[in-house]
Parts: sequence; C-alpha cells; structure tokens
Amino acid sequence: MKNRLKVLRAERDWSQAELAGHLDVSRQAVNAIETGKHDPSLPLAFKIARLFSMNIEDIFDDQA
Repeated sequence: MKNRLKVLRAERDWSQAELAGHLDVSRQAVNAIETGKHDPSLPLAFKIARLFSMNIEDIFDDQA
C-alpha cells in the first residue's frame, strides 16, 4: 500500500525513531510501513491519521 508517511514525517523534521516514539512502535515498523513492506493495522492507521490531523485516506492509498 502506497502512503505519504515519509513525506509527512519529513515535513515535521522527525526521524523515523521520533515518529516511532509518537506511535509507540519500533523504528523498524515505521521503516517497513514507509517502504510499503508492511501495512499498518487499522488501529495504527487511525493513530497515524490522528497524529497528523488527517484522514486515513489522505495518508494511505489502497489503489496502488
């Protein structure tokens, strides 16, 4: 699944580790989601959307 997570993280000048801390996941989990190797669980997707004050659909694209 394509996503804008890396771009959103960069806009805030956060490292993967910093984003992971905000989400209570590992840095490796953030990397796997950013690179499309892993799709986030629904609860994690909601948490990401809330963190960035966006809709899930604005971050994740399931058409890819």
